[in-house]
Amino acid sequence: MITTGITGSAWRASISPWGRIEPWDDDRPLDWFVAADDRWHVPADEPTVRQQRIDGTPVTETRVRVPNGDVVQRVYSVPDAGGFTIVEVENESTLPVAVAFDRSDVVTERPVADIPIEGIELPAGSFVLPLGHKATVRVGIPHGTAPERLPDVPAARQVANGWLTTTERASRFVLPDGERGASLAATVTALRCELALGAIPDADDEPEAFALALGELVRMGEQPGPWLEELVRAVEQFADRTTWITDAALVATDRVLAAAGEDRARRDLAKSVASRVASERPTTPPDGIAAVAWLESSFAVGGALLPFGLPDAWLGQSVEVYGVPTAAGSAVSFALRWHGERPAVLWEQTGEPVRLTAPVMDPDWATAEPSGEGLWAAPPNGSGHTSTSVQPDDQGGSFS
Repeated sequence: MITTGITGSAWRASISPWGRIEPWDDDRPLDWFVAADDRWHVPADEPTVRQQRIDGTPVTETRVRVPNGDVVQRVYSVPDAGGFTIVEVENESTLPVAVAFDRSDVVTERPVADIPIEGIELPAGSFVLPLGHKATVRVGIPHGTAPERLPDVPAARQVANGWLTTTERASRFVLPDGERGASLAATVTALRCELALGAIPDADDEPEAFALALGELVRMGEQPGPWLEELVRAVEQFADRTTWITDAALVATDRVLAAAGEDRARRDLAKSVASRVASERPTTPPDGIAAVAWLESSFAVGGALLPFGLPDAWLGQSVEVYGVPTAAGSAVSFALRWHGERPAVLWEQTGEPVRLTAPVMDPDWATAEPSGEGLWAAPPNGSGHTSTSVQPDDQGGSFS
């Protein structure tokens, strides 16, 4: 179930895998149905239903197959007019259809005609909207007092871009599809969006997850001060554990303390960490918020770039990462372009620069410069690889 809502407001709802909206308060759910040329299609029961988050954001797109195409439902929340959750349905098929909703107290863009519903049993108060080829209709669930008509609201793509602006304050990834790169980047966005909407692990029940989650919230702009007491309580529970997730949670804790200006607490934490032996990183991403730290560690651990190498599926393909932490107050952005078998790296550091190395990709390379470009050796597993040569400065030199 995907959470929808807006930050700064308490209203929340869950979106089912077929597009049903289930408010968290006592409000009724809203379900949808499609009348096509062949029959009524009930998304809850249709084997052709496919759902995705748009770029990992809480903007969902649910597709139902009908004759000659798809009917597409999009769900997203906006703050306009006191807050709305918008249900937008677009007919991408070549034939007209009708869409039914099973509650009549939603807000529509235009008056609803009294069209009889035949061929399917729906609750009292359900209504139907005709939908021509390439046409779109919208209805809205108000989060407060409902206006008479649905106001002009941003499009789904605009709302998704707004969420990306928020989550990418922490870090951003532009990755090839191979080795699940693109889907991992979308997973990071989804996890951060759920945190921004309040899905924060409990500090007592999941202390490491709480520390990791708070680290992400602070990187996205949350003020750390109100959370410090819970963070201390969480660290007391997991500080003696010896797992990779514990290691990652301690690193996140240090970042939160640095953002809060808690220098003494950072010194105490450093003494505790100094005696630890680092645990082995899992070969596959863990569940939950720890997946963010896992993916970022693929690109930088301290100042070591690509410390576990580059997947074979990414050889010869452009890779871009932005804002991956290298220290409590420092981060690196870098991109790989290719000269035949050799990767060219462009980098830019923010915060206090650290010494960058590439122990797996090119052990002889190192720099402490805040920005620049260089040419690494051909990867050992890239023998015989060829690709179109791209000059590093063809892509521009800034990651700002």
